[in-house]
Amino acid sequence: MPVAASAIYFLNLRGDVLINRLYRDDVGGNMVDAFRMHIMQTKELGTCPVRQIGGCSFFYMRISNVYIVIVVSSNANVACAFKFVVEAVNLFKSYFGGAFDEDAIRNNFVLIYELLDEIMDFGYPQNLSPEILKLYITQEGVRSPFSSKAAERPVPNATLQVTGAVGWRREGLVYKKNEVFLDIVESVNLLMSSKGSVLRCDVTGKILMKCFLSGMPDLKLGLNDKIGLEKESQIKSRPTKSGKTIELDDVTFHQCVNLTRFNSEKTVSFVPPDGEFELMKYRITEGVNLPFRVLPTIKELGRTRMEVNVKVKSVFGAKMFALGVVVKIPVPKQTAKTSFQVTSGRAKYNASIDCLVWKIRKFPGQTEPTLSAEVELISTMAEKKSWTRPPIQMEFQVPMFTASGLRVRFLKVWEKSGYNTVEWVRYITKAGSYEIRC
Repeated sequence: MPVAASAIYFLNLRGDVLINRLYRDDVGGNMVDAFRMHIMQTKELGTCPVRQIGGCSFFYMRISNVYIVIVVSSNANVACAFKFVVEAVNLFKSYFGGAFDEDAIRNNFVLIYELLDEIMDFGYPQNLSPEILKLYITQEGVRSPFSSKAAERPVPNATLQVTGAVGWRREGLVYKKNEVFLDIVESVNLLMSSKGSVLRCDVTGKILMKCFLSGMPDLKLGLNDKIGLEKESQIKSRPTKSGKTIELDDVTFHQCVNLTRFNSEKTVSFVPPDGEFELMKYRITEGVNLPFRVLPTIKELGRTRMEVNVKVKSVFGAKMFALGVVVKIPVPKQTAKTSFQVTSGRAKYNASIDCLVWKIRKFPGQTEPTLSAEVELISTMAEKKSWTRPPIQMEFQVPMFTASGLRVRFLKVWEKSGYNTVEWVRYITKAGSYEIRC
């Protein structure tokens, strides 16, 4: 069920109403007094963003020094309500030049009333796209003096943009050089036992695009996913030579992707928005290529000494390298003194996090640097508690490497004028929760 909001209020931190809009007559005008008395004055604002008072529900969110409160009198979709608030704030920021606070509301209350009438009808959310609304609400907001963003000029032909199928892109775009930048960014999550067996491993990734294309182009993206390649071979009636294939899980797309075509042909085809956007997100749990293997050995020599030996092996190709590699090796809290020997990078003891921090700025592939450390502990007369040995944590970034094995097979651009495009593809793998028990 959608939001079905009865009213929306914008309050400052004192609880004064800056602006409000009543969409239904099923709530009284004193609803904001109930919010002030039962929520703001009782200092329960940080406990839960959804509260029920009498027969009404209050959904509220703080943005800068402004509280946005939605009042509903019936059952409603809470997630949809907060999504509406976030999108509405982004819309206001696009008109105000990037600022949304009490001063911006006071300076633009006429424009806000006009926008509130457009983005919600009888309590139901409508179109909140800044690109479309700026085509027929051409009034410019009072911009913040701290904003350096240039004002955008409205584009004519508003009727086509509002009613057309491509609401996320306006017509008439022209670029001297037509380029497409595509980034595949992956985060590796790993939990490995002290004996080297993988307990949990998965990859979460996203495909980011930045398009500077003229006209209204149609793009088609081909990946080495198993289902898509099998469907392509069926359509072409011949086997496809693709090398390694992967299975994508939990795939979500940007609204520009043609889902009907994806369901039938398993191809990602779309008319892209102008500029930067997130095309898709995915997750992979099988066949993950771990970029690093960590082999730790920690020996406790009595109550006052420890020996730490850690070997880190880079599994990716010898021509690749990782950047910003950080290995955090936990030590007991009663650590008094440490001494190190490393074959690469630098190491030091960080008492604030109780870890030996080993940093390697540039880590080549197919190498095995090691760290050896002697740790002296403070001997206490109190009863000694066993050390729990927290896991070793890693941070890294490996350019031109994907832990999932995902590859872009092709990126095709069609436009009626037939111009040439330049495509740039980049792969980046980063550490998510990369932990090794010791």
